[in-house]
Formats: sequence, structure tokens, C-alpha cells
Amino acid sequence: MSGHLDPGDAALSPLLFREAGLADIAAMREIRAAVTENKLSDPERVSVRMIEDYLTTLGKGWVCERGGHVLGFSFAASKSQSIWALFVRPGHEGQGIGKQLLAMAADWLFAQGAERVVLGTAPDTRADRFYQAQGWLRGELLANGEIFYSLDRTP
Repeated sequence: MSGHLDPGDAALSPLLFREAGLADIAAMREIRAAVTENKLSDPERVSVRMIEDYLTTLGKGWVCERGGHVLGFSFAASKSQSIWALFVRPGHEGQGIGKQLLAMAADWLFAQGAERVVLGTAPDTRADRFYQAQGWLRGELLANGEIFYSLDRTP
């Protein structure tokens, strides 16, 4: 089930974090299209096939749900040892969803042998401030206009 859950219903059921599956793709695409920052100019640029590939062969994904409604998701890309995506449904920010999904993706990459996990995001956004607050090291501006972030494995 992927429909909208009213933020006022937050106390009705606990947050559940789990590995994402193919059945979650519609909800993930809905969330990705609904975000107000880091919007895709062409939503079809991230195709269903691309998401399927990240779920089955290129990495792993996780979702957070409440009452059967997906509220956020993250993807880790194994080859690039990077966080490919992290999004929370508008209206559900500030509940620890992004923090937990980010930790799950980074921890999985470290468990796969990564010494450093990287990601990119738009500068001067909530995401930019969020990654800094989570202890990620803010790096240089990349050629694609994104800010580079990294997190090293702790001994």
C-alpha cells in the first residue's frame, strides 16, 4: 500500500524500517516525484527498470513505512560505494526517517567492504544541511553542480 498517510496519524502505528522490494517501486517513484527540493526535471530519467536494477543487482534499498504506507526510502549502490537515493515523503520530515534510512544504507556498504561511502546533493538545501548534521564530511562542488559528501568507516 503506498497511498498518502496524514502526518496527524503518526501516533497510530510505529515506523517500520525494512529492505525494499519490487512491490515498493510505485511508492518510491511517487515520493521522488513529490519532493520539493532536488526535483527531477524529467521524472522518467529514473525509470522503473533503473530502480529494479538497484534493488536486484546494483545495490540494495530500504523503506520506512507506517501502517502499510511508504514514507521514505534509500538506495545504496555497491559498485560506486555510494548512496544513490534518500527521500522522505513531504510532510513526514523531522521524524528520524531520513537519518535511519541513511544509516542503514551506509552500514550496508561498510559491511560490503567499503572504507568510504560517498554521495552528492544540491548545495544550500535541507539535504546539504542534513548530511552535515549527520557527521558526513562536506567536500567540493562537483562538475555536475552537486556538493560531494563522504563518510569514512569508523574503526
